[in-house]
Amino acid sequence: MSNLRFMRTFAAVAHYGSFASAAEHLAMTQSAVSMQMRALEEEFDHALFDRVGRSVALNAMGRALLPHAKQLLAQYQTMRMLASGIETPAGPVSIGTVESAVSALAAAVSQIKEAQPHLDVLIQTARSNELTAQLDSGDIDCAVLVEPTGRRPAGVRWTPLYRESLVLLTPADMKPAPAARLLSTERFLRFDRTQRTGALIDRAIRRQHVKVNEYLELSSIEGIVALVRQGLGVAVVPMLRSATWAHEETLRIIPMPGASEQRCIGLLERTRHDKVAITKAIAQQVMAQG
Repeated sequence: MSNLRFMRTFAAVAHYGSFASAAEHLAMTQSAVSMQMRALEEEFDHALFDRVGRSVALNAMGRALLPHAKQLLAQYQTMRMLASGIETPAGPVSIGTVESAVSALAAAVSQIKEAQPHLDVLIQTARSNELTAQLDSGDIDCAVLVEPTGRRPAGVRWTPLYRESLVLLTPADMKPAPAARLLSTERFLRFDRTQRTGALIDRAIRRQHVKVNEYLELSSIEGIVALVRQGLGVAVVPMLRSATWAHEETLRIIPMPGASEQRCIGLLERTRHDKVAITKAIAQQVMAQG
């Protein structure tokens, strides 16, 4: 089983770009992550990463092995699901999610349905605060959303699934400049400040000590990305786990300097309900995607 743990760590390092970030998200020490990656490289008799300072990037061999590692993790997760007791139908499962997490959630549910095609799953989207209210009223069985602030009420359980760093998004043909200068001089496309993600972005901008050139405020991350792509301005957005725009030549993605803010996506559910085995399997599958 140690090799599976090493593969999970390998996928996390590839996703988060550093041993430190992978350690944080896997609840491990950085030295443990480093030790596992050295052991994996010794086992394959080949370096898997290019190391530059504190950051790491997959080299050619690492990129070749990553899809196989993810496939292995997914197959193991399917085996766990088969043994987890979800083979007995528990009725339709209603899952609420924020729009930006739909892809990751849908991929996890699809994997589960391959193993258990009898499962009846409904995915519906809403804002995080709306999903919390729907969970309280019993309209949904669980919610995949941005981590709520403040103390959580009794009777609910929060399971962190993954984290997303904030990045500055600009058109690729925009003249390069420090993030603070771009924020203060270019038209700024802002994500809705009434939402949890918007509040997080607002804190990250204040940390830059600049006054942005407000242009538009939207409630859709993908809508903001589309406007940046068209050259209408710059934006600060979460680096979505399943972003289709991550490698677009028309966009430039710039890390936010000095920003510690990360968006935590997790699963919120009541501590007691009759779909616990299924929601647990979904959470595990999302985390296994790395």
